Amino acid sequence: MFDTVLVANRGEIAVRVIRTLRALGVRSVAVFSDADADARHVREADTAVRIGPAPAAESYLSAERLLEAAARTGAQAVHPGYGFLAENAGFARACADAGLVFIGPPAEAISLMGDKIRAKETVRTAGVPVVPGSTGSGLTDAQLADCAREIGMPVLLKPSAGGGGKGMRLVRDPATLADEIAAARREARASFGDDTLLVERWIDRPRHIEIQILADGHGNIVHLGERECSLQRRHQKIIEEAPSVLLDERTRAAMGEAAVQAARSCGYLGAGTVEFIVPGGTAPVGGKPPEPPVSSYHFMEMNTRLQVEHPVTELVTGVDLVEWQLRVAAGERLSFGQEDVRLTGHAVEARICAEDPARGFLPSGGRVLALREPQGDCVRTDSGLSEGTEVGSLYDPMLSKVIAYGPDRATAIRRLRAALAETVTLGVQTNAGFLRRLLGHPAVLAGELDTGLVEREVEGLVPGEVPREVYVAGALLRQAALHPDPSAPDPSRSRGPGGWTDPFSVPSGWRLGGEPAWTVHHLRVPGHDPVEVRVRGPLRDAEVSWGSGGLRPASGRGGLGGEEPSTVTLHLDGLTHTFAALPDGTWLGRDGDAWHVRDHEPVAAALTGAAHAGADSLTAPMPGTVTVVKVAVGDEVAAGQSLLVVEAMKMEHVVAAPHAGTVTELDVTPGTTVAMDQVLAVVAPYEHEHEHEHDEEATE
Repeated sequence: MFDTVLVANRGEIAVRVIRTLRALGVRSVAVFSDADADARHVREADTAVRIGPAPAAESYLSAERLLEAAARTGAQAVHPGYGFLAENAGFARACADAGLVFIGPPAEAISLMGDKIRAKETVRTAGVPVVPGSTGSGLTDAQLADCAREIGMPVLLKPSAGGGGKGMRLVRDPATLADEIAAARREARASFGDDTLLVERWIDRPRHIEIQILADGHGNIVHLGERECSLQRRHQKIIEEAPSVLLDERTRAAMGEAAVQAARSCGYLGAGTVEFIVPGGTAPVGGKPPEPPVSSYHFMEMNTRLQVEHPVTELVTGVDLVEWQLRVAAGERLSFGQEDVRLTGHAVEARICAEDPARGFLPSGGRVLALREPQGDCVRTDSGLSEGTEVGSLYDPMLSKVIAYGPDRATAIRRLRAALAETVTLGVQTNAGFLRRLLGHPAVLAGELDTGLVEREVEGLVPGEVPREVYVAGALLRQAALHPDPSAPDPSRSRGPGGWTDPFSVPSGWRLGGEPAWTVHHLRVPGHDPVEVRVRGPLRDAEVSWGSGGLRPASGRGGLGGEEPSTVTLHLDGLTHTFAALPDGTWLGRDGDAWHVRDHEPVAAALTGAAHAGADSLTAPMPGTVTVVKVAVGDEVAAGQSLLVVEAMKMEHVVAAPHAGTVTELDVTPGTTVAMDQVLAVVAPYEHEHEHEHDEEATE
């Protein structure tokens, strides 16, 4: 076994690899950019090395700087994690040239399977069924479009050089092919440095099932069963489980053997995953899985690295995949054969991402102000977070993973939903609450999954309005922040170090010889209209006036007026609600959901810029970088016309014209860094358009 291993990654996967290195007694070396100087993986490693500034291209994607760090620390091997350089054949070769062991497959296997076009041709030759699509590499835009029309709509555009859903485009309308091909090339170039594309037939309502394999350097290859990864958004997985309810033993064995043949065809070594697409219409009936024929699945691609969802396989097999990556890389033989692999129980994983489901899963960001992550029997959290972590737009939006195990699927899902309800990440909007609701959807509980389910059901899984108790709790916490001693409702009787408190100096609503006055709180949750909440009386037995409604009794307990994040219990209308909260009510969280409750000043807001100017303004949908500007001031545009592209966390978002008109303001250029809701441009609508049409009709 190695003495020292450098982990060429960041975040939760770096922490995960370091955990196994520590268990094996191997010294770990972390690397970090300036953005991650105080990150959790840096603190947990035995040694940490700065490798450059925040941009990934100058740090985590710099093979030269990673190899320098390995040389400085005496590392014998490099674990690439996933993402960044994990599937970069050039980096694997550079490690070998530097005398380092790359903990992954040979560079030739990475190169072969990293090119989806060559990969499909290779496994087809090995007898593995593949998805119908284009053949040959280096197709031009026109050739891709011709192939798409020949296959028939809808089709899927895919980067040949990478995965993870980045650069993938589902095209249903032939008229949009040119724009979609251009966008797919941009994303592929930005994510993988290669804009080569292929086109495949889109399989309606497909299921995404992948097989985990392990191969040693002595000719032994085994598969460790399958993972169901059909719950996705934007072609990226958000819930994974093992095993799949779809497969019976016969089909599992057939798909497992196909995966082994695919791995053998490229001379694979270490842990890898072979991904298959299964056509729709094969959902369980009456709670019992069908028996799909062997030809009902098609090879999509092979991921030549550890997968994000590897923990569910670890929990149902008892195999530490990171440990076996290390052992195989060190030259050991697998100590078990295919007949020894047993799948016991069920495991489900949820990916916690910095994104807002209510805004189309757009990336979010901010500083983690309060953090609670579930751990314990049958629940595991793999995380790179800690309180104070800055979540920016430079890296992938995934923050952590929560995994639950049970003797059966229903128990595992129930435990995961409970764990997600306990998850708190205040300061950064996440999808934890959305994932909890998704796991309770009837189709998910029944195992009737496909890759389009989330997109079809998203509206029912995202609350339309902020619950009123959020605003009431926020108002009470604001009230507590105003009052120096919330346990003493009458400030005239409070005594501090300097003597009796002047009641007129305390903004508590106290009045001489009368009932307390109302304290008015104007609150706003981003994306929603402002709400007025009025509070009077002692905080622990207050009267609350909500909007235009009548008076309601409310009281708060726990953490009021404190300085640390805490639990706040609110009693309202006969119900009790428990929140994780910051003492000033800035952030409130419950059942995995979080709300940023801001003070709202209507007059001031109207003066703070064009963000409040109305429908003419185009604002940034997420914090990120403007990558494309297609118009200039004075240009006339049509309603819905693409004007700009904003990129964040490896995701592109097109900003379109809200209506036909003229571009009167343009405040950004390619490369401009923007904040969420920042004004990008203004499109003034045509004046008197309807009157002009009316005049023409009168003339005729």
